[in-house]
Amino acid sequence: MNFDLLKVLCETPGISSREEPIRKVVVEAMKPLVKSITSDVMGNVIGFKPGSGGPKVMIAAHMDEIGFIVKFIDEDGFIRLQPIGGWDPRTMVAQRVYVHGFAGESLLGTLMPAAKPIHLITADEMKPPKVDEFFVDLGLTAAEVAKKVEIGDPVTMARTAELVGKAVVSKTLDDRVSVFVMLEALRKLGSHKCDVFAVATTQEEVGLRGAITSAYGIKPDIGIAVDITLANDFPGPQDHEQITRLGFGAAIKIMDSSLICHPKLVRHFRDVAEKNGIKYQMEILARGGTDAGGIQRMGGGVPSFTLSIPTRYVHTVNEMAYVEDIQACIDLLALYLEEAHTRDYGYSEDV
Repeated sequence: MNFDLLKVLCETPGISSREEPIRKVVVEAMKPLVKSITSDVMGNVIGFKPGSGGPKVMIAAHMDEIGFIVKFIDEDGFIRLQPIGGWDPRTMVAQRVYVHGFAGESLLGTLMPAAKPIHLITADEMKPPKVDEFFVDLGLTAAEVAKKVEIGDPVTMARTAELVGKAVVSKTLDDRVSVFVMLEALRKLGSHKCDVFAVATTQEEVGLRGAITSAYGIKPDIGIAVDITLANDFPGPQDHEQITRLGFGAAIKIMDSSLICHPKLVRHFRDVAEKNGIKYQMEILARGGTDAGGIQRMGGGVPSFTLSIPTRYVHTVNEMAYVEDIQACIDLLALYLEEAHTRDYGYSEDV
């Protein structure tokens, strides 16, 4: 696995609507893999790899990450935050963040809840923190902060991507690992008839927005989202709440809260996996959606599906995915694209 590429993808900042840094990384990584690259007003990166008369297949992997923007700076220079995307405040305590200031400097700071230290708090005062109680301390005076930071500047978690045992652990595996899978599948792809549109989408974490607009521009015949999914195979969740398990292969999604995947596409991916000996598991996610839910609703409708990478500890700084599952997704996506032209996903035979 090209861990160096995955590490750069994960560590480069890019919250929803402020994807400029990660967009540059994706463009450079995608250039040698496609015939042409364009971008649109939403900031989506669209790589085109032509086939030979097959259907138009849109692959969507979102490049935005959850994060924050600066909402308020008080008279002492402490920064209050507006969350961008879904945060669990239990995972935010005593973290470090980068404030990407308007002056061009990424400033390291501490992320803390507005609460008394443990030395002074009573049992009655102990309570779970709320997202709006957190602030950032840059270790600067208010006058120094004002020269570097303004309202609206993006804020991201300060964590690196590392190999731990059989796994990759990092912030932003959601969804940089899927951008990685898309890029590596393009690299692995052999002869294919379908026209491939590989899209690194924007603003997925705040409503699938980039996927919706890019799908309207591309007008695909088939829509494939690549995203992470929950692997709750750790102490706490019950067996029926696990969704997927690490080490059990690529996750073939049946449904989530944004779409019910097209049954014929689900079957096609299963058949490709079984024919080629690729480990896979089936996934039903009751809460949470993917770009496929946006693509599916384009125009008169698009047969759509999500290929998922099982991931533990989602929306934390310690997201974890197994290397072998990542590779299974790369292999399955590439092999599917090679035969995407071989099946009809309509229902004309029924009318």
